[in-house]
Amino acid sequence: MSLVRLNIKGISYSQTQNGAYALLLSEQDGERQLPIVIGAFEAQSIAIALEKDIKPPRPLTHDLFKNFSDKFSITIKQVIIHKLVDGVFYSSLICERDRIEQIIDARTSDAVALALRFDAPIFTYKNILDKAGIHLKTTDANSPLEEEKIEEEQEISTEKTVSTEDKWKNKSIKQLEKELHKAVAEENYEKAAQLRDEISKRE
Repeated sequence: MSLVRLNIKGISYSQTQNGAYALLLSEQDGERQLPIVIGAFEAQSIAIALEKDIKPPRPLTHDLFKNFSDKFSITIKQVIIHKLVDGVFYSSLICERDRIEQIIDARTSDAVALALRFDAPIFTYKNILDKAGIHLKTTDANSPLEEEKIEEEQEISTEKTVSTEDKWKNKSIKQLEKELHKAVAEENYEKAAQLRDEISKRE
């Protein structure tokens, strides 16, 4: 299976889950994006690594891992997001010491945080990107998507009291796909990831 290189596009705060964030990875030679829901600690660690000028007073867990690895001449050569099951991404760290490679399983959020610290490239398999990737489309300010945004904002208070599963269980795949395109247009990548996973379950 062919590998596709990914770049870190950014991190956005979750609008539906307290303390959750959406990590957005973008296809290097394409237009698809891969949104992944991550926790607050991992989001902070990734954000600090992206901002090279920020140095925490004491090393974070991922910094400690990097310092430990440096002391024992261990490097991370690359990160591969190799599996997607029920909306959960699984990753591997391809490590090297004394020219011997080892593969270590890792959560994707941890793997990305470490990839930044080791300047290691991030990859996924084409079939995963085909299944979970989202195409970003630019929309006109007067498009129906923008008009629907006002209506959606009025529903936010009621949506918070309804679980994601209950909220979408009576909607067709076509309706879910429409909401997915709207979420992407509004850069609500965490919601887009949830919708994508719901569509994948039904298919």
